[in-house]
Amino acid sequence: MMCCQYILLLLLGVSGGVSAVEVQRPRGVPLSKRQFYEEDKPFTCLDGSRSIPFDRVNDDYCDCQDGSDEPGTAACPNGSFHCTNAGFRPGFIPSSRINDGICDCCDTTDEYNSGAACQNTCRDLGRKERESLQKMAEIAKEGFLLKQQLIQEAKRGLEDKKAKYADVQLSKNDFEKRVEALRTIKETAEQPEKEAKERHLKAWEEQKAVIQMEKDKARKAEVFLELDDDADGFVSVAELLSHSELDPDSDVSFTEAEAQGLLGGVDKVDAVAFESVWINIKEKYISEANTDSPVPVETPPAEMRDNESEQYPEEDIPDDEEDDDEEDEDDDPDDGDYKSPPTVQTQEKKDDEDEGTMPPYDQETQNLIDAAQKARDAFDEAERALREVDDQIKNLEKEISFDFGPTAEFAYLYSQCYELTSSEYIYRLCPFNRVSQKPKYGGSETNLGTWGQWAGPEDNPYSVMKYEHGTGCWQGPNRSTTIKLTSPRARFQCFLSTKSSRSSGFVVLEGPQSLQQHEVAMH
Repeated sequence: MMCCQYILLLLLGVSGGVSAVEVQRPRGVPLSKRQFYEEDKPFTCLDGSRSIPFDRVNDDYCDCQDGSDEPGTAACPNGSFHCTNAGFRPGFIPSSRINDGICDCCDTTDEYNSGAACQNTCRDLGRKERESLQKMAEIAKEGFLLKQQLIQEAKRGLEDKKAKYADVQLSKNDFEKRVEALRTIKETAEQPEKEAKERHLKAWEEQKAVIQMEKDKARKAEVFLELDDDADGFVSVAELLSHSELDPDSDVSFTEAEAQGLLGGVDKVDAVAFESVWINIKEKYISEANTDSPVPVETPPAEMRDNESEQYPEEDIPDDEEDDDEEDEDDDPDDGDYKSPPTVQTQEKKDDEDEGTMPPYDQETQNLIDAAQKARDAFDEAERALREVDDQIKNLEKEISFDFGPTAEFAYLYSQCYELTSSEYIYRLCPFNRVSQKPKYGGSETNLGTWGQWAGPEDNPYSVMKYEHGTGCWQGPNRSTTIKLTSPRARFQCFLSTKSSRSSGFVVLEGPQSLQQHEVAMH
């Protein structure tokens, strides 16, 4: 059996030419191990276990435990055969496949003695692989260029943000000065406004006091006439006793002694002396005009009363049902067509209504109020603008300090959002912001987490995003989301893994169009 073969290696020159070199080595031996197979020396098993004469290499008998003496035959069960595959990738196959009638090596060298009709397909496979590698190289080049573009855009964006931050800081000083200046103007305008309002209110209080005094005087004269039953110009003890509500101690009986005490210890008083009596009785006195005209109480229609009596004859109504009816009436006095009688206005409330509302401000006071309001509006507007500037500064500080990757290549994602619709939910990812899910057929949105940090392994920390502190699960922890960023074959993939106490999901967000530009930049 021939133990050696001549192998032609095709070497591609720089100029595109082809040259051939003859290398003698045993069949099935790779070039990297050629030095172990020297024809003029005994062969030592590659595991060092023994040495054998070289003519026993590839003699179809397994002498070495590691099978290294039979690289080109199927004698050793643990051996391996090297396919040279000139024009394509070299490779190894198990020695058991040698001469088994199936073409495993594209150069057909594994079927040298089986009679199988194999065709050398290495050149065709090599051409296809080179085309594929060329495409990958072009994609990688495109990705590299785009990545550099994104890095430059992020760099310019960062410079713009820093410049804007400096400008906003300067404008903040101007806004603060404006706010303080308008605060002074506002306080200066509010002082005369306050004084003018106080003067107007004081004048109105004095006017109300005069009105009240006149009303009190008129009511006193009216009450005197009501109490003076015999119209003799005096109010006597007997006339006072007709008004039991004036009893000083509010007990059962209103005695003559108590009435005389109200009159100042005398039996009767005239209109002048009645003034001192009026002070003691005016809060309790009930006008005879009110007691003479009782408030009418509405009664249910006769038809309703008849229907009730027909439904339940009086003798057939159970006692407990009557009690329930009484309780219902007490609980809901407005039930049905019954209405509670209107309440009687107190004299004090009536007097307040009679006094009317405060008159409008005079023109001078109104001018002061308008000027103060104008100053307040200007101050409020300036304060609102200052708050907006503060918010703008905070946002800029956040963006400037944000970790968008080693060279800020992920900054492009900051203002983007991506959606994936599954059979049940619509997932929404806004990088560096939040992740959410919403039922596909309606329902409220659930927060799956807000941006936490980069959480990739130490050698590639920017391959994993962590979103934390989402909506709490029922009797469980808050939801969180892990985003894995990969870029196989120019397709950006975002693996979204959600965790909760109830369930865990794993979905893939792919963006063939909206993410295409960023995809290739990930290479």
